[in-house]
Amino acid sequence: MITFLAGLVILILGGAVYGKLCENTFKPDQRETPAISMRDDVDYVPMTKWRNSLIELLNIAGTGPILGPIQGILFGPIAFITIPIGCVIGGAFHDYMLGMISIRNKGDQMPDLIRRFLGRNIYIIYNVFVCLLMLLVGVVFIYTPGDLFVTQILSQESSISNPTLWVVYGVIFFYYVVATLFPIDKIIGKIYPVFGAILLISAVGVFAGLFLKGYPLVELWEASKAGFPYQTNFIPIFFVTVTCGICSGFHSTQATLVSRTVSDEREGRMTFYNMMIAEGFIAMTWAAAAMGALQKALASADQLNSSPTLIVGLIAKDMLGTVGGIIAIIGVIVLPVTSGDTALRSLRLMIGDAIHLDQTKKKNALVLAVGIFTVVALLLVWAKGNPAGFNIIWRYFSWANETTAVFALAMISIFMKKNNMPYIMALIPGTFYMYMTSCYILNAQIGFNMPWVISYIGAGILSCIYAALISKYRKI
Repeated sequence: MITFLAGLVILILGGAVYGKLCENTFKPDQRETPAISMRDDVDYVPMTKWRNSLIELLNIAGTGPILGPIQGILFGPIAFITIPIGCVIGGAFHDYMLGMISIRNKGDQMPDLIRRFLGRNIYIIYNVFVCLLMLLVGVVFIYTPGDLFVTQILSQESSISNPTLWVVYGVIFFYYVVATLFPIDKIIGKIYPVFGAILLISAVGVFAGLFLKGYPLVELWEASKAGFPYQTNFIPIFFVTVTCGICSGFHSTQATLVSRTVSDEREGRMTFYNMMIAEGFIAMTWAAAAMGALQKALASADQLNSSPTLIVGLIAKDMLGTVGGIIAIIGVIVLPVTSGDTALRSLRLMIGDAIHLDQTKKKNALVLAVGIFTVVALLLVWAKGNPAGFNIIWRYFSWANETTAVFALAMISIFMKKNNMPYIMALIPGTFYMYMTSCYILNAQIGFNMPWVISYIGAGILSCIYAALISKYRKI
């Protein structure tokens, strides 16, 4: 428990100190924000700080900070140190800077920011890349909450032949369509406080259960004797596995979305930075719960590796009883649902902006949404019908998610250079994630399937090139 508590101290105190440093570096002021100057009552709508913060948290906290840490803890208690450090200097910094940069640039979404600061060539690559990521997010965040609801709440099998599963998918799908098309304050702004309450109750409940149930947590100095299944290739596998719990490129699309509803720049630290710290707390809590479950033999290592959704149910019900466990599971279901809707909303905005489509006209927004949801539906059917379909999508989603963060951190670096800010704050995590994502895709079977030695060397070369380009040029 000492390692876990030390990690929480790093997360909370480190977040307070580094968050203040980020704020002092950016220097938010009282200038008029896009929510005021460009108000259209659809996407540009001023909302209160607490509502923006809650929407940001629910947008960014999908299944990543739960299912990722549950599998990442198989590396041992090192996760309790790596997650908070990564959140403080990587993920929270990434989210804060992107939200604030978007506010300073008329609420521009990520593709336009990439084009502005990295140039048109990188913009073309990024635009295709991030749109594919958003589609994968939409599929993953229908698939996982649907399966959780069917298996853990309804106690049924989540097989392709179960009609109940498709009804649940359909309900989530319908909600996504509504949330994607309607003004942000009419749907998301109204229902999210309810979702937020469920989320907080579930997270606090699981955290309290760690102590009330006396879950045994292995200390860092005991890890070698505990026999954790994953012992090698910590970099890159751990970071791709934990994904959103540390740093997520997906968050860049959500911070820029919320930037259009922030009415005062000085709210940015709470809305963007602190909400990623809150996600880090969620990741830490579920990582600890998974370790405790493993130690208490609630599940084998194979179960943790193959069915993390099963572990969610086991942990929740063991800690909180049947009723409390169901509430906690619903909280976990809420997370991907409240990320998937805004992912697809962001995708609609990005595609619309790229093709210069006026989406204040309902017909244009509807036509674009229908095209997007048709592709999502086809991918969902394929993933459910193919035994390896979901695993393939999840692996590409995880890698694409972290690679998107590399683009974002490169853009932040150039912005900071142009504004005489210490761009090393972005260069360090950007170079690290360039190394990590390159190494992973060079070795992975879904990538180039190269030996680890070659992958490490190749990733090192690519990372040096990345750092040199950022340091030397204003535009790549």
